Amino acid sequence: MMRAIVLLHRWLGIAFCLLFAMWFATGTVMHFVPFPSLTEAERFAGLVPLASTETGIAITDAVAASGIADATRARLIQRSNGPVYVVAGPSRAGAVRASDGADASVKSFDVALAIARDHGRSRGLDAARAAIVARSDYDQWSVPNGFDRHRPLFRVALGDAAATEVYVSSLTGEIVLDTTRSERTWNLVGSVLHWIYPTVLRSNWSLWDRVVWTLSLLALIAALLGAVLGLARIKPRGGLIGSPYRGWHALHHLIGLAAMVFVLSWIFSGWLSMDHGRLFSRGQLTSAESSVMNASPNWTAAPSLDRQPVSPLAREIEWFAFNGNLYRRDRTGLAAQTLIKAGGDGPTGSLDVHEAQELTARLAAGCGAPSVLAANDNYPAQSTVPGAPVYRSYCGDLWFDIDGADGNLLQRLDSSRRAYRWFYGALHTLDFPALVARPLLRDGLVVGLCALGFLFSITGIAIGWRRLVARR
Repeated sequence: MMRAIVLLHRWLGIAFCLLFAMWFATGTVMHFVPFPSLTEAERFAGLVPLASTETGIAITDAVAASGIADATRARLIQRSNGPVYVVAGPSRAGAVRASDGADASVKSFDVALAIARDHGRSRGLDAARAAIVARSDYDQWSVPNGFDRHRPLFRVALGDAAATEVYVSSLTGEIVLDTTRSERTWNLVGSVLHWIYPTVLRSNWSLWDRVVWTLSLLALIAALLGAVLGLARIKPRGGLIGSPYRGWHALHHLIGLAAMVFVLSWIFSGWLSMDHGRLFSRGQLTSAESSVMNASPNWTAAPSLDRQPVSPLAREIEWFAFNGNLYRRDRTGLAAQTLIKAGGDGPTGSLDVHEAQELTARLAAGCGAPSVLAANDNYPAQSTVPGAPVYRSYCGDLWFDIDGADGNLLQRLDSSRRAYRWFYGALHTLDFPALVARPLLRDGLVVGLCALGFLFSITGIAIGWRRLVARR
């Protein structure tokens, strides 16, 4: 039995030692430089005020013109080629011109370029030399599935000092992603390697999922076998832990014992990052819950909202339904908004807690009164609007977190999903609340532990190389 473990660990180690070293090194990079995305602050900064916007059609007519039968939300924004309504539902998203309801999807390179240039200028970026780079479905930075409803994408280089590139949705004309030279460079030696994320593989999600899940599982098996051997081969020396090996083998053994708990927990949690419902729930709504949460609003109630004045500072107006009521949300700043309920008493800044309670009571049985989520909660969630409340409803074993700013469901947490938060998130990123509150300590632990894991992997590479050379 032990000989079988030795042989299996040896050859799995030889096969995966480079992968282990790569994971530890790139994991350190990822801790400081995340995968490129367009933050809400960047998106909002790229919008222009709606003060001079004139609409020829009302929101009700815009939704009808979009042809999206299951539309749940609609937004009015100002684009470089005029105001548009962006209409979205579970099935798809699209845009229509606010002047006449005509299709406002982007087919022209010139229109995409103008939209990107205006976005850059609104953010204070130098866009004088902006130029179209490509129009494609996928590239290295737009492979995540969240962009599927916006493909193909126009990629525009702004030509500024940071080499910023922005991506324009061909369906809505919105900026949906931006990258800089620094982000792209660091991510090539960070996320792309760590997630085994080349475009040709990641563009086929199911294939990428199977490949990375299998590789991670085999790596976990190699680590587990190594832990068994490492513990079995301990040779006490004068009350201290010793090793029967010499040279690289001794270093591999002793460093492996020192790093064993971290390596096993990190590889295990990394494997769980590819779980996708295999062992743990995915936190998705059931069909019955979705029919409540994503019910299409009564758009005929919109005229009463449209009679309310719009602030000259508004950069975006959104209409959405929550608990059977239609709302209009005027965004006047990143952290400032006005919320108006059809038939309500008057403007507010966020949804009322009683509305959240009524909605969650329709989602599940036994729900208590919602509470406002604390910033340091063990299961954190943040509103899209800084400072806005997040309401958590406890419905027995099932928890729902609702954004008080826009009514979106942020998290659905059952016992499986709550366990996943610790087995994956906490173990892999060390985002334990006590460490999140002490960022410098957390940074030091991440760097130090990954460095120890990398050093351990280097000893494995040396041993594997010598074994292969000896056999040759």
